[in-house]
Amino acid sequence: MDIERISEDKHNGRVTFALKGADHAFANALRRTMIENVPTMAIETVTFSKNSSILYDEIVAHRLGLVPLSTDLKGYNMQSSCKCNGEGCARCTATLTLKESGAGVVEATSMKSSDPKIKALYPMPVVKLLKGQELEFSAVARLGTGKDHAKFAPCHAWYRYMPAIDVDEQACTNAEEVAASCPTKVFKCEKGKLKVAIKDACILCGACVECAANQSIKLNESDKEFLFFVEPWGQLSVKEIVTCALEQLGKDFEALEEAFKNAA
Repeated sequence: MDIERISEDKHNGRVTFALKGADHAFANALRRTMIENVPTMAIETVTFSKNSSILYDEIVAHRLGLVPLSTDLKGYNMQSSCKCNGEGCARCTATLTLKESGAGVVEATSMKSSDPKIKALYPMPVVKLLKGQELEFSAVARLGTGKDHAKFAPCHAWYRYMPAIDVDEQACTNAEEVAASCPTKVFKCEKGKLKVAIKDACILCGACVECAANQSIKLNESDKEFLFFVEPWGQLSVKEIVTCALEQLGKDFEALEEAFKNAA
């Protein structure tokens, strides 16, 4: 199996990479693991000292739970496997506090964290306070996975089969016309010969097949190569997400193999 990075969108952080030498079952397992089994930090409980805003405590707490937090996987344990036996300690939880009053919009980045590595990533509005209103709370964040709750999911991930493009350069006598017919600029023309320039840009529309002379182009989908798209929410980088997902899959495969041995 091989992973080849193709591109990154600076606007939304989406990374595109090619997964080679794998089958559909593994590709889907990787996608699901990235979304459901890679842990991130999120606010789990909120204790309010003051809240005279227009929103009830429950609504504010719900909004806080959906705030993406930066995540330090090396510095924190899952609460279920921590030495504190799930009671909550500095090795598995972080505390974020906020104290605001007066007119203005309270943003998530105003929260102060007990650990500078764990903080709100975006200035998301939590609530709008009017003159004389106050909001004060203490929130506890922990590691969790998307399987537990969507707020822990680190990304959205999807994939499609990599296009398989077979070009008969000798039979294709209208290379320039074919290259111009492609809406995504997959082909280029070199010395009168049609070449595949950007295979992953192909959307299998079939325009080139209809245009090419002598049926010189054949389009199909590869069953051993996939084009992955991963759009992170910000808690972890795409590299961290993919690496952690592969490590988790390795552990799952080992556990399954051990279970089969014990059953035998």
